[in-house]
Amino acid sequence: MKIGLFDSGLGGLTVVQSILQTLHGLDIYYIADTLHAPYGEKTPQEILQYSLDITQYLIDTYDIDALVVACNTATSAAIAQLRKHYPELIVVGTEPAIKPAIEQTKSGAVGVLATPATLKGDKYQQLADRLKSQKEVTLYEQACAGLVEHIEGDTLQSQACHIKLEAWLSPMREANVDTIVLGCTHYPLAKDVIAKVMQKEVTFLDAGEAIARRLKDLLSQKGYVASQKESRLYISTTGSIDEKAVQRIVPTYESLTKIAIPSKIPNS
Repeated sequence: MKIGLFDSGLGGLTVVQSILQTLHGLDIYYIADTLHAPYGEKTPQEILQYSLDITQYLIDTYDIDALVVACNTATSAAIAQLRKHYPELIVVGTEPAIKPAIEQTKSGAVGVLATPATLKGDKYQQLADRLKSQKEVTLYEQACAGLVEHIEGDTLQSQACHIKLEAWLSPMREANVDTIVLGCTHYPLAKDVIAKVMQKEVTFLDAGEAIARRLKDLLSQKGYVASQKESRLYISTTGSIDEKAVQRIVPTYESLTKIAIPSKIPNS
């Protein structure tokens, strides 16, 4: 079976990691839309158009059986339209792991780190409101504008990044946050730095494993049978990308190529 995934850059490769560990015998086609990165600071209309264009490219080029929107921001902006445009395609989105965080917290204080677009999105707000009504917890939400750029640019250890993280995380530290939701697929790549700034033991949750399990269930309904063969990963990028960073996340892949994606579909 053929699986397409996309994100604005390296972050979605953390989801690929989980899929590679969970499913075997797949051909996986990953697109890093670095030409338009970061998505978190684009308008919902722009993100929707990128998502539609990339999906059409994956269908036209690879005839994919399933699509994983490996980006919280793109899921919020485009998942409903993608399912409407492609009713026969399995479409799996990404959403912050708030539910398991609320279930696991012992202090009742949960941190949520995400992009500005994710936190403002209706999908996130509805999810957070519904889950908060089920258990008495306090969510400390923080939009981390600029963190994706530090991850993509390999500047997480810089003083500028440390200053931002300290400003974002110190209120959580003081509020005794014991669980942090990494609400962007890039953010697991910054987990060690975030943990250092928090200066205490914290549980981190991201969506990778849940996505892999959900994808496995849906593919099984379509005839997927576990294989002994390793899945094969093909990576494409629409702009520049740090190949060494790619290799740190997924050491083995078949190819890394630069592509141009035409804009075909009106966002209506």
